[in-house]
Amino acid sequence: MTTKQLALKQESVKDGNRLASFMTVAAWIALAIGLLTCLFEVSDFSDRNLGLMVGIGFLVGSVQIYMIGAAIRLFHHNKAKQSE
Repeated sequence: MTTKQLALKQESVKDGNRLASFMTVAAWIALAIGLLTCLFEVSDFSDRNLGLMVGIGFLVGSVQIYMIGAAIRLFHHNKAKQSE
């Protein structure tokens, strides 16, 4: 019975790390999309330029996604330490 509980705890930590890694990859993809969109739409630098605003949104969103992924990784790391 103890072995099964230990295996379940290890799987949840592994799932948390996998989710955090996915969030990191998603953040880098969003950053790349934001940079490309901003570079292509920077000629008309105004708030009426929809492409530029979408690019800036992707840049801001990528930072938020990365921070959420980092928080998930830290939460699961601390949870694994407490369960030991």
